[in-house]
Amino acid sequence: MGTVVIADGKYRASIAAARALGRGGWQVAAVQARGDQRLEPPVFSSRFVREGRWIDGSAKDPDYPDRLYALLEGYHSPVLFCAGAATLSVVAAQRERFARVCHFLIAPPEVLDALNDKEAVHRRCLKLGIPVPRSFDGPPDHFPVIVKPHCGEKAGLKARDRYAVARDRREFDARYAAMARYDPAPIVQERVEGPGAGASLLLDRDSRLIAALCHRRIREYPAAGGPSTCCESFYDEGMIRRAYELLSSFRFVGMAMVEFKGDRVLEVNPRVWGSFPMTERAGSPFALRYARAAAGERLDYVPRDYETGVRMRFTLNDGAAMLDYLRHGRPGPFFQGMADWFRAREALGARDDPAPLRRYVRNTLLRR
Repeated sequence: MGTVVIADGKYRASIAAARALGRGGWQVAAVQARGDQRLEPPVFSSRFVREGRWIDGSAKDPDYPDRLYALLEGYHSPVLFCAGAATLSVVAAQRERFARVCHFLIAPPEVLDALNDKEAVHRRCLKLGIPVPRSFDGPPDHFPVIVKPHCGEKAGLKARDRYAVARDRREFDARYAAMARYDPAPIVQERVEGPGAGASLLLDRDSRLIAALCHRRIREYPAAGGPSTCCESFYDEGMIRRAYELLSSFRFVGMAMVEFKGDRVLEVNPRVWGSFPMTERAGSPFALRYARAAAGERLDYVPRDYETGVRMRFTLNDGAAMLDYLRHGRPGPFFQGMADWFRAREALGARDDPAPLRRYVRNTLLRR
């Protein structure tokens, strides 16, 4: 096995990737731009990380690509695994240049931009016959609705702030005006009720499906709508098929999560997603297959190659979610969360690698 360099190591997903790759025999180096992270990333303390390395400055600096390139030159044909969007965007914009010093599965920037644009995804789904929520060109004729920018990430919004719920016309006017500060023409869609689910896919250089994993949301924070704090793995062949049809129509390459409610596609995250640690908790070979395919190996898709029914929680965030559900008069999710103390797996914990979780808790307390 060769070397994998995990960039944007501050993200929790990097811990799961490092463990899976290290256990699989790869040499792992974790990298983080010092200007974007004051405290040492938890992944640096993993026993599966051979070295943690800082890059001066921020990933937003104009010379960040040069600094990253120089670091990658110090390894022999490494695989680059981007845990965050910052380095992903940098490498996508200079694909030919970075291909000289490392291997990766990253889509061209125009493909990433199209998949980050919720309206573009909506139009493509309609063309393919994939169900989507109803959209409104003007003020909606019924409520509740969701108001969101075309790409909340480019607007600099945190995940929980990338959409707002309006339950009546007065609330809609206020939400629309607030969102218009980030996007002059926000998207307005009907709100689809029910729990959310995700189909996470890995596509090789030829846009062939080589790995997939489904998860459903159990709790989220804020309770009114936000990132998942507890989720469960399951398998749905139809959901994977629809997600693949959508991604392959864009000639996508790499890792992405297609978000569903029921049978309707809500949006696409064309990058490593927040609940990526489920790949490790459920025993999915996702990270290993990424490294092998990026290095040039041709792989075939193996259905249902992970454990289903695995419940995973980010304990600190999930505790906040439970209290938020209680504050909103929803005791059911609170007591369900209490039961999950005994049955759910901690997303960042591992018996053979306890240090990253301890460092994560320490960093969280120091930031607060």
